[in-house]
Amino acid sequence: MPAFLLRRLLQSVVVMLTVALIAFALFRYVGDPINNMVGQDTTLEEREELRERLGLNDPFLLQFARFVREASAGEFGLSYQHRRPVRELVAERLPATLELSFVSAVLALLVGAPMGVYTALRRRGILSRGFMTFSLIGVSLPTFLIGILLILFFGVILRWLPTFGRGEVVAIGWWTTGFLTASGLKSLIMPAITLALFQMTLIMRLIRAEMLEVLRTDFIKFAHARGLPARSVHFRHALKNTMVPVITITGLQLGSIIAFAIITESVFQWPGMGLLFIQAIGEVDIPVMAAYLVLIAFFFVFINFIVDLLYFVVDPRLRADKATANGQ
Repeated sequence: MPAFLLRRLLQSVVVMLTVALIAFALFRYVGDPINNMVGQDTTLEEREELRERLGLNDPFLLQFARFVREASAGEFGLSYQHRRPVRELVAERLPATLELSFVSAVLALLVGAPMGVYTALRRRGILSRGFMTFSLIGVSLPTFLIGILLILFFGVILRWLPTFGRGEVVAIGWWTTGFLTASGLKSLIMPAITLALFQMTLIMRLIRAEMLEVLRTDFIKFAHARGLPARSVHFRHALKNTMVPVITITGLQLGSIIAFAIITESVFQWPGMGLLFIQAIGEVDIPVMAAYLVLIAFFFVFINFIVDLLYFVVDPRLRADKATANGQ
């Protein structure tokens, strides 16, 4: 187990360094940062002095090492557009994105997993056919179209829910949350459903496919032949053996919820990291773009690391293989 953890940590470090190199290349090769920091009346001598003070004349490896050190501390310089430290902008926008992503992930799991199990066990039922039809709609429709339809129906026609923004929020230290206000909860409903719908249907179809495959195996037939209760066979044996591929895909999808919240945040004007990134692209705000890339990569690496750890908890075969290898 320690060797496995060390190997995964080293792989994570390599991935983060690769992403950091891509983010650093944005600073070095996408335009001249000096042009975004000074006015047209700045002389060549003043530009050169600023370039020297910022270390832009240093060798490539030295600049990259300095960038990695500062990025590890959450420092990405000043935003070209907002003229503020990127660290402050991230601290303001990150709670909104994490709050939306957390609610969407919980919704996708709590609804998608039971639907997947039900459609596998009652695959010929009318309700199961309805769930499968619903899943086709969720997988086929683009996220932005789902959001627009929800806004049209619940926001414009029925006027039940707000159509944009985060509503009223409460500050708890540097963290802001809408969970503690009525308007914040109402504003969260439609973006969370929009972001969760694709993940929900994907989880449902994945669990259904894995459950159907496990239910056809010999050990499930043998469990039925022994007279074990159907509930025990379905949930203690069949469902447990579907968890490894489900955990893999679900873990990746939870990371993608954070990464691809961009579209949902743009549709609902949700003041999170995704909307900030879209605005940064329009303004070529490279420090914000670099910070977003590194932050999203960190979330993906962290979630994948947790998924690898869960393998040992869910699948005893992995523990047995490790024990056998150590015994040899």
